[in-house]
Parts: sequence; structure tokens; C-alpha cells
Amino acid sequence: MVERAVRPMVEAIVANAPSGWTHAVLRAGAGRGGTSVTGGYAGPGDQGNAVVPHLRVELTALAQTLREDRGWDPVSLEIRCRASGEYRLVAFDGSITWVTGTGSGFQVVLDPGYRLPQPGLRQEPGTAPPAGDPELAVARFRAYLERRAAILGQPEELPPPATSAALDEAERRLGRRLPADLRALYAIADGDDEGDDYENRYLFQGNAWLSLESLVAEHTGWSQRPWYGWDLEWDAVVFDTSPTDTVRRCGSHPGWLRFATGEDGNFLAVDTAPARHGRPGQLIRTGRDYDDGPAYVADSVTSLLGHYLDLLDQGAYETHGDDISLLEPPARDPAPRKIIGGIPDEVPPTLQAIHINGATGPVDLAPLTAARNLRRLHLNRSATADLTPVRELAVESLRVALADCDTTPLGGHPHLTFLDLTTTTGPADLTPLRTVPRLRGLDLSGADVPDPAFLGDLTELRYLSLTGSHWTALLNEGKAPPTLAAARLADAGASLDDALAWAARLGLTTVGPLRVTGHR
Repeated sequence: MVERAVRPMVEAIVANAPSGWTHAVLRAGAGRGGTSVTGGYAGPGDQGNAVVPHLRVELTALAQTLREDRGWDPVSLEIRCRASGEYRLVAFDGSITWVTGTGSGFQVVLDPGYRLPQPGLRQEPGTAPPAGDPELAVARFRAYLERRAAILGQPEELPPPATSAALDEAERRLGRRLPADLRALYAIADGDDEGDDYENRYLFQGNAWLSLESLVAEHTGWSQRPWYGWDLEWDAVVFDTSPTDTVRRCGSHPGWLRFATGEDGNFLAVDTAPARHGRPGQLIRTGRDYDDGPAYVADSVTSLLGHYLDLLDQGAYETHGDDISLLEPPARDPAPRKIIGGIPDEVPPTLQAIHINGATGPVDLAPLTAARNLRRLHLNRSATADLTPVRELAVESLRVALADCDTTPLGGHPHLTFLDLTTTTGPADLTPLRTVPRLRGLDLSGADVPDPAFLGDLTELRYLSLTGSHWTALLNEGKAPPTLAAARLADAGASLDDALAWAARLGLTTVGPLRVTGHR
């Protein structure tokens, strides 16, 4: 069955081949989540722009067959064809994948349960009392409904209130108490999002208010998702997008309870675990558009309702049929938190990420010391000769090409978590990295490392990217870091068979890959 599925794909690869081609490679990942395809043709002529066909329908069908036969979902596969007619398919489960980006190669996940530690978990917790007032929140909510009814010409039907027993059960399942003011609103109505029984009213400024059951289901599903996916570069730095030290610097947190949805992947949430200057029950925005960190909204549901009433009093609203849109005043343009391009003449103190692209000479990093909370510093197609300024910065993710190969300034850096190092003028002494306490991800695929054995001393390292020759030297000496959760073989010419052999030496069980050979 698999061979019957492969042959049409081989025929399509051959049919789309450019003149003069000698061989082709198609690499793909496929499963119920979709397909991704890369690959191309090679030959004596210029085949640089010739890409293999995507074959999504065929790959989806093959993935379904392998899911049923082998239990693989997703599946990684590689098809190699020659102009002479020979072809070979190799397939394995999705623990090994081909990756592209700043460098090509294969990535293996050795410990899918591991998650990068969240910087926000180390922050000092808030001690201030809640700002919400349940009685005032109820009064403001009723006034809000009355004013909406007066504008729309009729009252809005809402679901019945949640019972005390239902509220207690929801809190038991959540494992934490709802803020008192939000709990009081549920005693008026069990949300405004009730499917076919009630029309969504979007009472929270375009956000549908979730029922208790939906709130618990959303929280259960969200809190079980990984806080950090296996990003190849491990640079998913969470920025401080709130007032200073108010919301924890986390991608997600079990203390954030999503209670309203924009139905676009974004949510309003109550924060029951604020940072030092926050208040329990403060409101934040999270979700699809907040990868850099949550956005602070208000100190409580009570305050937010007061703000809504103020906007109605000011006439700052529009009606669209039976909907009301509140018109927020223009937001003050904040100083930038992220800059892409080069170092500006005046570095804003709020800067948290900078990508320096294509600098013509060595980059002087000294001006960046004005940004004391800089978290991400990436030099792309650029180099520096001096890392000394980095010692004064809270950088967690550093990508740098180093001209003089002196890594001494990185020794003992208290914040550095991910380092992507390229050397441009010779071998690097990387022994200072032994003293970086929070270093978890390291990419040396662009570095001249004469003796990679020192990597075995990095016992807290969770991700490592090396060239094939460096991996061979490291594994031959038995010096691979013992706690790796993921790794990359940075070798554009490697085959999936090569990657399987490499992953096996790292400890992955690679028994039973599927191999099919044939001739068209």
C-alpha cells in the first residue's frame, strides 16, 4: 500500500524536474495538523530555483496510512529520486524533523515533556490586596446593562445566573478562586456566550463573556499546552509589556484565567498570580497576538466596568444594529520595545529586543547599555569584536558573529539562556560558557570549535546544535551533554538515514523506520 502511494509522488517529482537534473530530494512532515514540504533538484546546471512539487494531497494520504499502520502522527519522510529511475523512501515518526531557517538540518526531540523555565516564575510575587469590589462591580454592571438597553431600545437577554454550587465546583476544578468581583458577575449571568440558546452580546468590548463551563474548559486546555514549543533557536523571549513588574514575564501561567474571548485567538483574562507591583484580579490580554507577553488592561473587572461607563457617558460609542462598540481614546505611542535594522542614535531605555541586520563593519554594542532591560540581541549578517557591553545587559537570547573570538565577557552572565555563536576569524575559546548558570540552548553550528569535548561539562544544557563533524567528535569521546532534551544536526547534506543514526547515538529509540526502494 505504501509503495502504491509513493510511486505517484515519484512520477510527479520526475515530471516537474528541470532539464539536466541528476537527482532530487523531497523532505516532508505530514499529519493531522497539515503538511510541510521542502526540497529541490540538483544537477550540473543551475537548479537553484527548481523546487519539488508540494504534493499535499498525496502526503496527507500517505500520513494517514502510516498513522493507521504504525501509529505515527505526525510522520517525517524523505524521498530521493535519480534521473536514472531509482527512488528511495525513508519514513519515521515526527520526533525527527527537517528544519530550515537560520540553518538547515535535522532536529530531534529527546524529551518532549521538557519546557524552558519561565522567567516570570522567578519574579517576586505581588502582596497588594485586590483592587476589585464585588458590590461596586455588580452596581456598575447593572448600570452598564441599563445604559446599553437605553441606547439599543431594548434590554439584552442574558443566560440565567450561575449557582453558588456551580461557582464552587468551577473553582475546585480551576484549583484557585475567582476574583470576588468576577464571581459576583457570574451570580448575575453565566456569561453572555451560550451558543444557540442566547445570542452573544460581547459585553466586554468585543469579547464574548465565557460561561463558567467554557472558562474551566478553556483554562484546562490552555494550561496543559507547552509554555514554550521546541523553537529551533530557543529565542522565545517573553517581554515585559505591562507597567513595570506588574504582570509576570511568562508566555502563560496557571494563575491566568481566561474569561472572555475575542473569538480570534485572543482573550481577556484575570490574573490571580501578579508580579510584585500587580494586584490579584487584574486584567490582561493574552493569546495569538501576544507572543511577546501579556498586555496589562486594568487593575480589576470593577475598574474596567467603570471605564466602560465613562465612555458611554462621553458618547464614545457607535451602534451597529443591535451591537455597541465603545470608542477607546488613541493610545499614547510608547517608546519602542523592539527594533529591527540597526542601533539608533538614541537608544530608548524601554528597548527589550534588537535585530541588527547587515552591518557593513564591526558593530559597537556599547550604546545598547542604555537599555538595561534588553532581553534579545541578535546580530544577523553582522559581527562585533567586543562582547563586553553584554555583561551589563539582561540579555537572555544572544545571536552574534564574533570577530576576535573572545567569549570571556559572557562568563558568569546571570541571564543568558540561549546563545547562537558564529566565529569569523578562527577558533574560539568557549570554556567561559561553563560558568553561565542559566545557559539552556547553544548553537555552535557556525563556530570553529577545535575541541567540543568541553560541552560535556554543560550539565544544564537542554538544546545543542552542531555540525556533523563536531557531533562525530563529541559522540566518539562520549562527551554529549547528559541532559539534552532536543538537538540539531546542522548539515544541509544529511539524509534522514544519517539523522536516524545520529539520533540513535543520542539515545533516541529509532527501531523500525520504514524504507521503500524501487525503480519507476
